[in-house]
Amino acid sequence: MGPMLRFSLRQLTGRFRLLLIFLLSALPVVLAVILNAFAPDDQDFNRNFIDSIIDGIIIAGVMPIVVMTLATATFGNELEDRTLNFLVLKPVNRITIVVPKLAASIVIAAPLVVVAGVAITLIAVEGGGAQAAVATAAALLAGVVTYAAVFTWAGLMTSRALGFALVYVFLWEGLLATYLSGVRYLSVRGYTLGILHGLDEKTFGSIGGRAIEFPAAVVGATLVTVAFTLLTVRRLQRMDVP
Repeated sequence: MGPMLRFSLRQLTGRFRLLLIFLLSALPVVLAVILNAFAPDDQDFNRNFIDSIIDGIIIAGVMPIVVMTLATATFGNELEDRTLNFLVLKPVNRITIVVPKLAASIVIAAPLVVVAGVAITLIAVEGGGAQAAVATAAALLAGVVTYAAVFTWAGLMTSRALGFALVYVFLWEGLLATYLSGVRYLSVRGYTLGILHGLDEKTFGSIGGRAIEFPAAVVGATLVTVAFTLLTVRRLQRMDVP
């Protein structure tokens, strides 16, 4: 798996792509610093900050966009260049191809998203500290891994995976999961918020109305990750590669 992981990392670390996702991850941190410098010292601002920056920008926007940019390209580049046949013709178990591809997008996306989220929590969330930082890191890492599994599968299913991912994120995750409480149990954003709130209810109490139960969030994120990883393996086993 090591050579496949290194190959996949080289594929995904193009200069333009890395610059784009780095700037996208850094933007909320810069915004948090500016807002914190002029912030009033009251609980209403702290609650609005968590809702707007951590949920509205990091969890609902930056995290899925960064992950989809990377994960849809792990197999998408192979399909577009017609080089996937060189991989599938090798007498190796398909999971030894899928897991490094999945891991490559996580290895690149997770540090950027997690560091940005933790930095914002430490800079601007009043009453946070170590527990809030750990909760943010764990929740964002779970979200990155789950999104990576879904978007890696999408990248293998269609050459228009990026378009599918955008529609999924903004329609299902952004719109339906916001206004329909039942959809949150089938939403990566719902799992992320549930883990965040479950690990630190005091600091992130303002998202309690949108967060699902902590056990349901952990189980849901795990099941979705495993299910889409297996679907990707199955697709790779059954597809006709030109």
